[in-house]
Amino acid sequence: MGLVQVKRSPVIREAKKKDAAAFLSLVVALADFEKLPPPDVAARRRLLKDALGPKPKYRLWVAELEGRVVAYAIFFFTYSSFLARPTLYLEDIFVHPDARGRGVATAVMRRLAREAVKHGCGRFEWMVLDWNRPAIRLYRGLGAMEKAEWRLYRLEGAGVKRLAR
Repeated sequence: MGLVQVKRSPVIREAKKKDAAAFLSLVVALADFEKLPPPDVAARRRLLKDALGPKPKYRLWVAELEGRVVAYAIFFFTYSSFLARPTLYLEDIFVHPDARGRGVATAVMRRLAREAVKHGCGRFEWMVLDWNRPAIRLYRGLGAMEKAEWRLYRLEGAGVKRLAR
């Protein structure tokens, strides 16, 4: 008699200090995927302090498959003046390439949607790179709509400091 392989659902939970190395490894993998430089040592320290320290600046969840952290989601709440409700904003979701196709991203997105409902959010928003076709297919499959009329503007580093003067 052959063995029956049981497909296990990912466990999605708030990150703990013990997840720090796995989380940072996934952030580096995301940087590689997006062809960007990974965070330097100081930025890695800030990432951990800002998620796991005494005054978190963002929420960090991880997803485990068979006891291994294979994904993470960074999110926080913003506010819609027109809806007069909070918005759950997903900054990052990343699933390690060897764990893709196993329902991890869908499970994380569903869990985040439940968190948005729990907090009375009127919106659940995120951004996606235009070349990330698999992610775009996933999001459309979940019922998400592209808001093409909105354009992202950003000030970085010196630009922020210049405006602040």
